[in-house]
Amino acid sequence: MGVWELLLVGVVILLGLVGVLVPGLPGSWLVWAAVLWWALSYPQTLSWAVLVGATAVLLLAQAIRWMLPPRRLRESGATTRMAVYAGGGAILGFFLVPVVGAVPGFVGGIYLSERLRLGGHGPAKTSVRTAMRAGGWSVLTELFACLLILGAWLGAVIWG
Repeated sequence: MGVWELLLVGVVILLGLVGVLVPGLPGSWLVWAAVLWWALSYPQTLSWAVLVGATAVLLLAQAIRWMLPPRRLRESGATTRMAVYAGGGAILGFFLVPVVGAVPGFVGGIYLSERLRLGGHGPAKTSVRTAMRAGGWSVLTELFACLLILGAWLGAVIWG
């Protein structure tokens, strides 16, 4: 598989990560489809193992999401800016504090967005709590699963 094809697979995975944050877009399925494309183009044991792992992680994430309350983020006052901050925080946290940093990065991104919008600690803290109860946990579950898949894919491409 050439560099340009790997770059395209990476772009599709990144589009999938954005799709997780945007309601109505099939973000996790884009991530899975990109890994499938890579596994079919580069038929090695490692690529198939990453595909099987990605499938298992996404199925587990879907099962967890079905147990969580439905997404009602728009009704809670969530904005596009909040989604950008939360997603950016999760991605930064995932790579700065490997894997587990995505959770505090996501919540911290929401807090920063709301702190800038509302101006104080108390209202921002209340807004974070409201956003997480209104579907933030569902978004975080799906985003975390996609970040795990991204990390596995990157590891397989770089070291495999």
